[in-house]
Amino acid sequence: MHTRVIAWFDTHARDLPWRRPEAGPWGVMVSEFMLQQTPVNRVLPVYEQWLARWPRPADLAKEAPGEAVRAWGRLGYPRRALRLHGAAVAITERHGGDVPTKHAQLLALPGIGEYTAAAVASFAYGQRHAVLDTNVRRVFARAVTGVRYPPNATTAAERKLARMLLPEEERTAAQWAAASMELGALVCTAKNEDCGACPIAAQCAWRLAGKPEHQGPPRRGQTYAGTDRQVRGKLLAVLREAVAPVPQAVLDAVWEEPVQRARALDGLVADGLVEPIEGGLYRLPVG
Repeated sequence: MHTRVIAWFDTHARDLPWRRPEAGPWGVMVSEFMLQQTPVNRVLPVYEQWLARWPRPADLAKEAPGEAVRAWGRLGYPRRALRLHGAAVAITERHGGDVPTKHAQLLALPGIGEYTAAAVASFAYGQRHAVLDTNVRRVFARAVTGVRYPPNATTAAERKLARMLLPEEERTAAQWAAASMELGALVCTAKNEDCGACPIAAQCAWRLAGKPEHQGPPRRGQTYAGTDRQVRGKLLAVLREAVAPVPQAVLDAVWEEPVQRARALDGLVADGLVEPIEGGLYRLPVG
């Protein structure tokens, strides 16, 4: 599978800014934070603005964390902005402003889990790590396990399979990580998969079994309208646009239902995304 998928990637990979040499390890790390649960087309403009403003971790570390939240815009899940800011501060303080090269050092940074550490080590430094995102998990589930979808949460069996499939040679392993991810993003998609364009269709266990329907637990759908997430987004939008602290009355105007609105605001404060200050005013975090 390695040779075919990597050859396909060499021909069909998208030209994305974080894949270019000039992106560097910091550009790769920023992209990985932004791409979690967010499609590429929404990430691209924010990513480019972010790197133009903060081309190195130290540039971001100098700013208040609220500026990271402001620049995050409408990407969603804004706690990622705070985590990225925290990682930039740690990189500046612990590693002289350079994204560390070792997986263990990456994993020790605040806000970085196993996936992000493996992805940065692989994509930025060409190291041999199993990189398991949703797209890769789907490719492996279909091609090897013979099921339509992977489990809702990553399992030990999936991690074992990913390690088993990892090429021994470091450079090839890094190419495999990127190529299998791109295959899931462009061809082996969650819906309307294009088996005719797949380089490993002839050996795909799921296709050879006749593409059996999903038999596991119901797949989680993502809802947004009317949720606390939507209310949080509306509250943050007001604060991002404000040049001064915002009165409670202005925030009250964004959502009619007072209990849900208060719960959403309390959640933002608890998550460190909003700071209450004297006089019933609110702002993005400054320290």
